[in-house]
Amino acid sequence: MNDRPRRTLRSKLLTVGSNAASESVGRRHKPDYWILILGSALLVLGLVVVYSISPGLAASQGISQGYFITKQLIDVGLGLTAFLVAAYLPAGWWWRVATLLAILAVLASLLVMIMPTDALHPAHRWIRVGNFSFQVVELIKLALLVWTARFLTLAWRSGRIADNKATLRPLLIVTIIAGMVVAMLQSDFGSAVVVVSMVGLMAYVAGIPLRKIGLIAGIISILLVLAIASTPYRRDRLANFLNPGASCETTGYQACQALISVGSGGVFGLGLGHSVQAYGYLPEAGNDSIFAIIAEKFGFIGTILVLVLYGGLIFRLKLLITHTSNQFNRLLVVGVLAWLSTQIIINTGAMLGLLPLKGITLPYISQGGTSLIFMTAALGLVFQISRYTNYSKTEPKLNLSEATNSYYRSDGRGIRRPHNPAFVARPRA
Repeated sequence: MNDRPRRTLRSKLLTVGSNAASESVGRRHKPDYWILILGSALLVLGLVVVYSISPGLAASQGISQGYFITKQLIDVGLGLTAFLVAAYLPAGWWWRVATLLAILAVLASLLVMIMPTDALHPAHRWIRVGNFSFQVVELIKLALLVWTARFLTLAWRSGRIADNKATLRPLLIVTIIAGMVVAMLQSDFGSAVVVVSMVGLMAYVAGIPLRKIGLIAGIISILLVLAIASTPYRRDRLANFLNPGASCETTGYQACQALISVGSGGVFGLGLGHSVQAYGYLPEAGNDSIFAIIAEKFGFIGTILVLVLYGGLIFRLKLLITHTSNQFNRLLVVGVLAWLSTQIIINTGAMLGLLPLKGITLPYISQGGTSLIFMTAALGLVFQISRYTNYSKTEPKLNLSEATNSYYRSDGRGIRRPHNPAFVARPRA
C-alpha cells in the first residue's frame, strides 16, 4: 500500500510557484481582510447606485428597468468568481503564465482590429460575439502587469536593473508599443496613461534610476502629445477642459453636464431616488460618469466617503508593498496599485473638471463587465500575496522613501536601491 500523502491541487500549484520564483515568499498566514472588506464595499456601492439610476437609464433608452441592475449583478458575480480564482492561485503561478498572457494580449489586439464597428461603438476596443463583448485593453493591462513584474525581477536578480541594453531598451520598446496600440489603434487615451503609469511605477520600485525613468517618461510624453495633436476629438476635449463653458451644447456637453451633476448635489445630495441627470441628460451615467451621479445623489459628504474607501484600499496596498519580501510579489502589488490609483484619478478628475474628459471606468463601481472582472481579479491577486507578508517586530520597518537610498553594483556603478526588505546592500567594488 502506498503511504505517500496525496498531493492536492493547491500543493501542486505551490510547487510550481516555488520553482518559478526562487526567492522565499515567507510563511503562509491569514490574508489582509481589509482588502476584501473595502473592495466589497465598493462593489456594493456600485450595485446601489446602478439600481437607483436604472429607471432613468431605462427611460432614456427605452428598455426594461431591470436590464441594467441585472447586468451589473451578473458582472459582479463574474468579478467575485475571478477574485476567488486569483486569490486561490499562488503568485508564482502568474510567473509561469506571464509569456502566455502577453501572447494572448497580442492576439486579442490583432483580432479586435478586424472586428466590425458601429455608430455607437466606432473604436476598435471590443471583441463582440452576439450579446457577448470583451474589452481588449483590460487583458493588455493584466498581461503587461505580470510580464513587467517578471521581466524586472529577472533583471534585478541578475544585477542588470540599470543596464540600458538589457533592461531599459526592451522595457521602453514594450511600453511604447503597448501605449500606442491602446491610444492610437484602440482610441483609448485614458487606458494608455494607465499602462504607462503602471510600468513607470514598477520600474521605479524595482530600482531603475530615477533620471533614466524621467528620460523614458519624456519620450513617452512626447508621443502622447503627438497622439493628442493628431486626433481632432482629443484636441476638442483639451479645448473643452481649458474653457469648459464655451461648447456646452456641442463637444463639451458631457463635461458640462458632469459639473452640473456635481454642483446640484450640494453638501448632502438630492437623495438616492432623486437623480435628474440619469434621465438622459448626462451621457454614460452608469459608466464613465457614475462619480458625477454619486455626487448628485449623495453630495459632497458622499463623494468624500467614496474617496475614503479608495484611500483605505490604496493604503492597504501600500502597506502590503512595504511588508512583502519577494520582489516579484512586490512588483505585482505595485502594478495593481498604479492601475487602481491612476484610473481613480483620471475618472474623478474628469468629473470634477480637474482633468480632460476620458472614457475610463471608476474601479469597482462603474458598469462595464470586462473592467470590473479584471480589476477584481487583480484584487484577488494581491489578496493572495497578502498571505505571505512579513510583519515581524524584530525587523526594522521600511517605507517607500527608502527606495531612494543608493547602493553599488559589483562593477562599481551606483544605482538606486530597490525597495526590498530582504535586500542587503552590496559594498563598493
